[in-house]
Amino acid sequence: FDIGGYNGEYASILSNKYNCIIYIFEPVPSFFKIIEDRFSNNNRIHPLCIGLSDVSTKQSISIQDIASSIFIQGGKRIEIQLKDITEFLKETDLNTIDLMKLNIEGAEYALLESLIKNNRISTFKNILVQFHDFIIPNAKVRMMQIQKNLSRTHFLTYSYEFVWENWQLKES
Repeated sequence: FDIGGYNGEYASILSNKYNCIIYIFEPVPSFFKIIEDRFSNNNRIHPLCIGLSDVSTKQSISIQDIASSIFIQGGKRIEIQLKDITEFLKETDLNTIDLMKLNIEGAEYALLESLIKNNRISTFKNILVQFHDFIIPNAKVRMMQIQKNLSRTHFLTYSYEFVWENWQLKES
């Protein structure tokens, strides 16, 4: 899962290296169109013009290129569609995902908290997440609580605080 696909660069790297099946979630239509065009001849890549979240809803997002976020005020705003990740997993009957890359400009907290609360976090063998500390109240505290909860099912393979960290599923 490439959640926050932007222009598809990360998915392209993974696809070229592993020839894997990739679901790209990008709710901003102009960015989605770039992804759709980029992978139009690759049937292993499935771009979806939705964002994954803790709830299914419509939301307003500020368009700021790679830093577009529902948490930033001002700038050009558009409405996007968000889908509850646990609902999406049930509907698609996906029970094992090798990698979930999360770069969703502040929305990673609610998404991960939902996966943990709904006992779906173990669906993901690896979780590559970029935590954001801008405009998110108690970002450090929330991140630390998520990390504590993740440590029950996953182990940390590396961490560059508020840059990137990766969690790998523990052996059963």
